[in-house]
Amino acid sequence: MPGCVQLNFQTHLGGGEIYTAFACRALSMLGIKTRLLVHPQAKFWGRLNLPADIEIVRTAAGASLRKYLPERPIWLLAHGPLPIELRAVVPQHLRTAIAHMPIQGRNAMSFDGHDMVFPVSRWVQDGLIAAGIPAWHEPLYGVADLSRSSEDNTVTRNSRYDWDRRKLRDRLLSWIEPSIESLRPHPAFVRRPGLTLGIVSRITPIKQFPLLFSQLAPVLAKTTHINLEFFGSGGYASIRDLSKVLQPIVSKVRFWGHQSNVTAAYRCLDYLMTGLPEKEALGLNIIEAQNCGIPVLAPRAPPFTETIVDGKTGFLYNDPREDNGRSFSLLLEKLQALPRPLNPQDAPDCLTRFSFEAFIERLRPVVRWVSATLP
Repeated sequence: MPGCVQLNFQTHLGGGEIYTAFACRALSMLGIKTRLLVHPQAKFWGRLNLPADIEIVRTAAGASLRKYLPERPIWLLAHGPLPIELRAVVPQHLRTAIAHMPIQGRNAMSFDGHDMVFPVSRWVQDGLIAAGIPAWHEPLYGVADLSRSSEDNTVTRNSRYDWDRRKLRDRLLSWIEPSIESLRPHPAFVRRPGLTLGIVSRITPIKQFPLLFSQLAPVLAKTTHINLEFFGSGGYASIRDLSKVLQPIVSKVRFWGHQSNVTAAYRCLDYLMTGLPEKEALGLNIIEAQNCGIPVLAPRAPPFTETIVDGKTGFLYNDPREDNGRSFSLLLEKLQALPRPLNPQDAPDCLTRFSFEAFIERLRPVVRWVSATLP
């Protein structure tokens, strides 16, 4: 069996890092040993239930990476595009990547010099093919991996900020804000009367939450007994812009910050909400929520149409930028009239392809192709 060197130099825990962890476990079960190159500042890998046979190497992405590659041909698998130095100068190795972001609207040249790119959804695959990038013929859909959840089921309010220390402003605020946060109350979550909608996600630009809620806040302002809860943190600008558009419904909104037990966070909700679709690659939080029995509300567009079965595991509504939120308004009326929220676990066939076992089966032909392609 070929060996694999995987690369993930992200410093924040997100969907791509969770994907990396279950990909390592799946490859281990298929007999592939992995050396994983990660950023020295990424402290979360020890919490992600990595297999015992994995070798973790901490090194900066800008360092010389060739010294971590064996002389024999090896399978390189980057999460995101390979670093430039590992594209053209190591032709004896198999140069591949997993595309965790859609290429639509981005620079397709980032995947130059790759032998194969594995999309995580049809939406990502369509973009790769349109750009002339060698794309694997089937999406490598992710799985509902909740193994990182802590044993503590308590949900309490934490800081809503996740500081980007590459920015001077964020570095300065990251020294000040913890002292202020320590003086604030940190109550436990208590559900409020009515319907509970919410976000369980890092609050990042690709989710486009400020743009989404600039359309949906006026709709929610006209409702009664509908609450909005945010579980997750973000950078200063993301939180600032989101808070600004939520002012019309500030009494309906609460921020709970990052939660170590995401399962407990999902179960605080009646329905999970997504961001806007076009910058999303898949949405692991959608798969996780449905696995926890929580249905999802999302705009009717890929990649959400790949992960949500309308009326069974959630509900799709028209993009609010196209109808000023009318479809979403009608959906809220429908939800309030239901005797109880949907339970995606009542439709297990819809969730099967997002199981770990299904992911292993999707990887089997990849491993066969790697074995046949490497010299």
